[in-house]
Amino acid sequence: MTDHSNQPPYRADHVGSLLRSERIKEARTQYDKEEITAKQLRDVENEEIIRIVEKQKEAGLQAVTDGEFRRGWWHFDFLENLDGVEGYNADSGIQFKNTQTKSRAIKVTGKLGFSNHPMVDDFTFLKKAAGDHTAKMTIPSPSMLHFRSDIDTNVYDSDEAFFQDLAFTYKQAIQAFYEAGCRYLQLDDTSWAYFCSDEQLEKIKERGRNPEELKSWYKKTINEAIADRPADMKITMHICRGNFRSTWISSGGYEPVADILFDGLNIDGFFLEYDSDRAGGFEPLRFVKRKDLQIVLGLITSKSGELESAEEVKRRIEEASKYVALDQLNLSPQCGFASTEEGNLLTEEEQWTKLRHVTDIASDVWK
Repeated sequence: MTDHSNQPPYRADHVGSLLRSERIKEARTQYDKEEITAKQLRDVENEEIIRIVEKQKEAGLQAVTDGEFRRGWWHFDFLENLDGVEGYNADSGIQFKNTQTKSRAIKVTGKLGFSNHPMVDDFTFLKKAAGDHTAKMTIPSPSMLHFRSDIDTNVYDSDEAFFQDLAFTYKQAIQAFYEAGCRYLQLDDTSWAYFCSDEQLEKIKERGRNPEELKSWYKKTINEAIADRPADMKITMHICRGNFRSTWISSGGYEPVADILFDGLNIDGFFLEYDSDRAGGFEPLRFVKRKDLQIVLGLITSKSGELESAEEVKRRIEEASKYVALDQLNLSPQCGFASTEEGNLLTEEEQWTKLRHVTDIASDVWK
């Protein structure tokens, strides 16, 4: 068996976001009340990020993140800081199963671009804290800017013009992170899971969009954005069905998008949510044709603290290996632990136990 353990994605990996510590939450509240300065908030974030990086190392992970500790959202914080994009407080939040996020939305009000983005400095800090471990950066996929924003038609009067600028903006972003030392970048994308949901497809159509046309634009834009990435930079994609306070948005297996994802996107690996029957079976993995494409099976849930049976997880990995060689498979939680700062419904200690569970199982499977 070829050893891929020294390059990302790793046999035992994780999606990225971690439960915000009480200290972070308190500092954010103080900052919002103007009781502390931006520098004081950042000092607290720095100390807490150094702490959780060490905790990730202790859990046996080779790739470490900053837990998205400087963000409120997994996507809006990054997107709002692109040139031409503005965030605002909307009338309502994003609807999940039986709950809703706080109100926040974004709009495109000018020409897109990537300059002076604060998350480049955030990554530089993480890389230093990571030391001899791999510093992993997570950002929303380009698809998410289109999927989640209102676009001023006076700025972009055609899909072609918009997606062309979007691809170039992400090309600039990828280069900027690379120059800051990033060799492992993850694009988080919920749109592909929405294309697998009948309910979400209807909502897309209600907005006057053709789902097949959108899939085509998203594929083209992502491939164009990553086309010039340096050879020593790995780019993966995480696909999920929504994650907020341990709830979800969409259901449906990967079959409707398997061909375009596994045989159409030129990325190095996929993090796939597989912790519940809402994700369907492993059959769509038959579309994985490339021998260099890594599949990270999200068989461990981040939505609760209950530990999965290690034997059952191993059995499911074996089942997936009927469609994709074991050498191309890896293990992780199905999503981050805190896609938004509110976090999922488990304790921080349960979170670290989950991550140790991932590394323990992976070391048994890939000896």
